[in-house]
Amino acid sequence: MKFDYVIDCIGLSCPMPLLEARKALLAAAPGNKILIRGDHIPSKKEIPMAAEAAGAKVIDVAEENGVWSIIIEK
Repeated sequence: MKFDYVIDCIGLSCPMPLLEARKALLAAAPGNKILIRGDHIPSKKEIPMAAEAAGAKVIDVAEENGVWSIIIEK
């Protein structure tokens, strides 16, 4: 899958991953796909909720070896 934005939040704690996700959503055009990766567990739940509240579609949420990835389509 091709992504229009790739946001690396590994090592960042709240609220930075959520803020970075919001910045990407604001900059993205409709139909753009955003990949966000991180390791802060609360952000794995907060980012999809914020994306859906902003009208975006959460395509996938996955985790491997303590690193999660979230794919969002605006």
